[in-house]
Amino acid sequence: MPTTAYTELCGLLRRAATLKSVNELLNWDQETYMPPSGGPGRSDQQSLMAGLTHKARTEARIGELLKVCESDGKVMGDARAAANIREIRRDYDLATKLPPALVEEIAKVGSQAQEVWKHARANNDFAKFAPWLEKMVSLQRRKAECYGYPSGGELYDALLDEYEPGMTSSQVEVIFTPLRARLSDLIARIAASRKKVGTKILTSKIPAEKQHAFGQVVLKAMGFDLAAGRLDVTTHPFCSGIAPGDTRLTTRYRDEKFTDALYGTMHEMGHGLYEQGLPKDRHYGEPLGDAISLGIHESQSRMWENFVGRSKPFWKWALPRARKALGGSLMKATVDQLHAAVNTATPSFIRVEADEATYNLHVMLRFEIERGLISGSLKVKDLPGEWNHRFHDYLGIKVPDDRRGCLQDVHWSFGLFGYFPTYTLGNLYAAQFWEKINSDIKDLPKQIGKGEFGTLKSWLNKNIHAHGRQYRAGDLCQRITGKPLGADPLLRHLEGKLGPIYGL
Repeated sequence: MPTTAYTELCGLLRRAATLKSVNELLNWDQETYMPPSGGPGRSDQQSLMAGLTHKARTEARIGELLKVCESDGKVMGDARAAANIREIRRDYDLATKLPPALVEEIAKVGSQAQEVWKHARANNDFAKFAPWLEKMVSLQRRKAECYGYPSGGELYDALLDEYEPGMTSSQVEVIFTPLRARLSDLIARIAASRKKVGTKILTSKIPAEKQHAFGQVVLKAMGFDLAAGRLDVTTHPFCSGIAPGDTRLTTRYRDEKFTDALYGTMHEMGHGLYEQGLPKDRHYGEPLGDAISLGIHESQSRMWENFVGRSKPFWKWALPRARKALGGSLMKATVDQLHAAVNTATPSFIRVEADEATYNLHVMLRFEIERGLISGSLKVKDLPGEWNHRFHDYLGIKVPDDRRGCLQDVHWSFGLFGYFPTYTLGNLYAAQFWEKINSDIKDLPKQIGKGEFGTLKSWLNKNIHAHGRQYRAGDLCQRITGKPLGADPLLRHLEGKLGPIYGL
C-alpha cells in the first residue's frame, strides 16, 4: 500500500525516533553507569537532545504529509495504515502544542532532579528534594495547559492521556473506588485468618552475582533475547526499549531476599518481551511499531511476574535450577512452601516489593496524591504528611520515614505524572487476558511446569505485540476477551490463589 507521501512520512518519523533513542540511552546510562559527578553535563546533554527530538517530531513537513495521507483513499482504505495515520496525527497535534523551550526545560530539570532524588532518598531528606519537585510540578502543569483537556475534565487528564490514550481521571476513579473496597475486604479477611504463612525460606543471604546469574537463566528460558538486550543494576528498576535490537532491563539486589530481585527482573522482562515483540524492524518510529499504552505494557510485565512467576507450576520448574544456582535455604525448600511464601499478603512500605493483593492500594494512593499536586489542592510541602496519613488509612501501617514513604519512587523526579494509574490498569488487563489465554492454551500450567514458555510468548506476540498501536487499549481488550475491562478477573485470580493459602 505504500505511497510516496506515506513512505516519506514514515522516514521522518524513523529519524525522530532515532534521535529519541539517543536521549533514552543517555537516561539509561545516568541510571546505571554514569559517574556521580556527571550529572550537570548529563542534564545539558538531555536538554539538547530533547530539543532536537521535539524539533524533528514537529517539523512542518510532517503536518503537510499527514494532510496528503489523510485525503488519500489508498492509504486510508488500508486498516493498518489508517490506524497509523490516526495515531501519527494524535502524536503530532500533541507535540506541536508544546513550546520547544518547555520541552528542553522539562528534560533538563528532570535530569537534575533525578540526581537530587537519589541523594535525598538515600539520606531520608525530603527537604532537599522538595524544591525540585515543586519545579517539576509547575512544569507539568504548564505542559498539561498546553495540551488542554475535554470540557468537564481536569488538568491531570491531559497528563494521564499521554500514557493511557483516551482515559480520564474520572474514569480511573470509577474503576479504582470499588476495586479498593473489594481489595480491602480481601486483605482484612486474610489478616483475620488463623493460618499463617512462613517466609523465612526467602531470607537466606545470597550474593548478588549468584542472583544475577539465576535471573539470566530465567530470562533465557522465557524467551528474552539477550543478543538483543541486556540486564544491569540500578536504584529503581526499569526497561528501556531503546531501538530495534536493543532492549535493556535493569534490576536491583538485596542479599537477604532473593525474590525481590527475581520478580523485579521478571517484571522488567515482561516489558522487554513486549518491546522485542513489537514489529520495530518494519515500523520503527511509527505507531504500528510502538506499544499501545502503558496499561497494556504493564499487563505484560505483571503477567510474567505474577501470573507466571508466582504460580506453583513455575516453581515446579524453577526450584531445581534455583537450588543449583543459589543454594542456601532453597536446598530444603519444597514447591508448596515457596509458592505460599511468594504469595503472602502483608501490608508493606515499598510499592515495587508489595504483594499482589496490596500492590494496587499503593498505586491508588499515588494516583490521588499526584492528582492533588497537579490540581494544586495538595502543596509539595504537605506531601509527606498527606502520604503518611493516606498510607496508614489504606494499608494500616505507620510509615517510619520518607525514604520508605514519599521518596521511594523515581517517577516524579523526571516528570512522570499520570503514569502511576497505568500500573493497576495493567493488573486488570493482565487478569482479563490471562483467563482468555488459559481458555486458548488448555495445558498451559503443565507447559509452565516443564519450563515450556514458548506457546505463551507466541500467543502474546500474535494477539498483543504484533498489532503495535493499531487498536486503543480498551478496543484491544474487547477484541481479545469479548468484554470491556473489569475488576472481576483480577479478584478471581487473587481469591483463587490466596484463598487456599490462607484457608479463606
